Amino acid sequence: MSEHTHDDHSHLDDMDVRVRALETLLTHKGYVDPAALDAIIETYETRVGPHNGAAVVARAWTDPAFRDWLLRDATAAIASMGFGGRQGEHMVAVENTPEVHHMVVCTLCSCYPWPILGLPPVWYKSAPYRSRAVQDPRGVLRDFGVTLPAGTTIRVWDSTAEVRYVVIPMRPAGTEHLDAAALARLVTRDAMIGTGLALPAPAPAPATGAAP
Repeated sequence: MSEHTHDDHSHLDDMDVRVRALETLLTHKGYVDPAALDAIIETYETRVGPHNGAAVVARAWTDPAFRDWLLRDATAAIASMGFGGRQGEHMVAVENTPEVHHMVVCTLCSCYPWPILGLPPVWYKSAPYRSRAVQDPRGVLRDFGVTLPAGTTIRVWDSTAEVRYVVIPMRPAGTEHLDAAALARLVTRDAMIGTGLALPAPAPAPATGAAP
């Protein structure tokens, strides 16, 4: 079994302390509005970054050749869409099926595929998630509102500085008529971590009657 190394994340806790101290200093001097800073972080954590991953998943859902490439060499397939760089050098994609559900964790720190998922959420870095995801993955999923059939196997993947994982969630039923852009809107950050599912297909627009 290879050693779980974490390079630039080995002093993450110390870095958190430094960042908080700097934020406090800048706030006291009036250079930073904490509310605005939180809004920026929230945007990159939940919107900007995950949009890249959602585009990758949507393409995998609609392009069988790309899906096969993604499962075979995720780093190259993702790079072909213009997403790559630091924290995404060595990617592995795993695909959810009715039989197997995948979930990603970093048990020692917070290794995370920034180029396609943005900033890691706070809970991903927390000690309770890092420990419980391995010991009780089904319970963790319940905490996120996901209840899987008893027969579904749950596999937990431990990200490292060498390898980072992304989950391809199952495509929702009733989405055959949607294009890649519409499908991408159904792919959430949590679904690509494995703590959530893709959103259901949108309800069809009501038919408009003829004008009298």
